[in-house]
Amino acid sequence: MEAEELRSIQAPLKTQYREHPESALIPFHTEALLGQNVTATVNTRSATIIAGLHPAAGGSGEDICSGDMLLESLVACAGVTLNAVATSMNIHLKKAVVSADGEIDFRGTLGVSKETPVGFTKIRIRFDLDTDASSDQIASLIKLTERYCVVFQTLKNSPEFMVSLT
Repeated sequence: MEAEELRSIQAPLKTQYREHPESALIPFHTEALLGQNVTATVNTRSATIIAGLHPAAGGSGEDICSGDMLLESLVACAGVTLNAVATSMNIHLKKAVVSADGEIDFRGTLGVSKETPVGFTKIRIRFDLDTDASSDQIASLIKLTERYCVVFQTLKNSPEFMVSLT
C-alpha cells in the first residue's frame, strides 16, 4: 500500500472521529470457554485457540500459553503499526521483523512466594529493519510505532479494570 492510499482510507475516519468523538470509542469483546485438563478455548476471527498452562506451571506444553499470546499480540500490533507508520512516512522497508521476549517468575503464579509478582516483570521488544531510511527517519518510525501501538500502550499504561460476576 502506498502512503496516499492509506491516507485516503483513513481521512474519512479521522474526520468522523474529530466531528463525532463518541464514534471513535469502539468496543471489543472476546470470551473463553473452559475446557478439559485446565484449558480454555478462545474463538478468534481466524482460528480456534486452546490455551493451557505453561509447562513451568504444570502444563503439558501442547496448548498455547496465555503469556505467549500476550507477546504474540504485542508483536502483531507493533508490526502492523510499524508497517502503517512506515507507509505514511514513505519509508520503504525491504524487510522488517518485530520480536518480543519476556520473563515471568513462576513462583508468583504458583503462590510459592507472595513477594514475587504474578506476570511478566520484563518485556523487551526488538525491531530488525532492512531499510535505506536515515537514522533520524528510523528513530521517528520507532518512536511513532511505540506511540500508536495499542497493545504496547496498553501494557505500558495499564487500563482501568473492572471484574464482575454474572
